[in-house]
Order: sequence, then structure tokens, then C-alpha cells
Amino acid sequence: MTAPRRPECSVPLVEVSITEFDLSCLPETGAVLDQLLALRPQQVVIDLAGCRHIDAAAIGLLLDVHRRMVRAGGVLAVRNPNPRITRILQTARLDQILPVHNDAGAAPAPATEEAAAPAASAAPTSAEVAVLPAGGTPSPGAAPRAAAYGRAAVTVRT
Repeated sequence: MTAPRRPECSVPLVEVSITEFDLSCLPETGAVLDQLLALRPQQVVIDLAGCRHIDAAAIGLLLDVHRRMVRAGGVLAVRNPNPRITRILQTARLDQILPVHNDAGAAPAPATEEAAAPAASAAPTSAEVAVLPAGGTPSPGAAPRAAAYGRAAVTVRT
């Protein structure tokens, strides 16, 4: 008996802006990323422009998300880390595993040949998830769907 075929990517791009990314907020961030991966995105971009610190637990979570994305035929990329976070990512050699971009306008490129051929999107929609600190303000024009995750709030736009 063969297993039912898993649907291909249902969302072409999900962008996540993370402002706190360390052990103290990892359960909330992990829950958000689990929900995000349930969308079966073709590409996930984690924007760290507003993030001041990343620790080993957060790097472990990035590696887990990367592994899950590659298995699903998708690509995970990191965008706009500050110079300190860039050095941490380089020290952990994470920059050799997944794309790290410093230009907000640059489209992430696949880091491996496995991720180079993601499946075609089934739906021409995209979603943006912003992980904000408690009391943070969602992006203007955000859809009314928002949920709180401890010290983080998530806003999804399609």
C-alpha cells in the first residue's frame, strides 16, 4: 500500500520578521514556524532586520526549519541580519547551509541542489507572517487574522 501523495507547495512565499530570537521566546517562535510550515510554502524568508540577538537555540531552530523545508522541496533563507548576527551565523557556518541576504530587495537563491528545484506552486497566493514583540504594531493594511504567542504576535497577510 502506498502512502497518499502529499500536496505540493500551496503558498509560494512566506516572509517572517523576527524581532526576538533566543531561548526565552523559542517556544512561541517555534509554534509560529510550525504553523507556517503547515502552509507548505515553496520559500520562507526570515527577516532579522529588527532582531538584535540570536543564540544557539535559535540557530538550532533555523536548522530544523531548513531541514524540514528541504524535505518538502522548499527553500529557507535569512534576510537582513545585523553585523553581529551575521558573525554569529558565520561562526556557526549557517551561512554555508542556507542563503543569507543583506539586501531586502534580493530574492533568496537555493543553498543546495536539493532545494534548487522546488515544486511549482499550486496557488498564486503569498502570506506574510510578522513576529512582533508584545505590544508591537502589525504592518499597515494587515489582514484581521492575528494571534498572540506569548511575547510574540503574528499577523498573516495573503
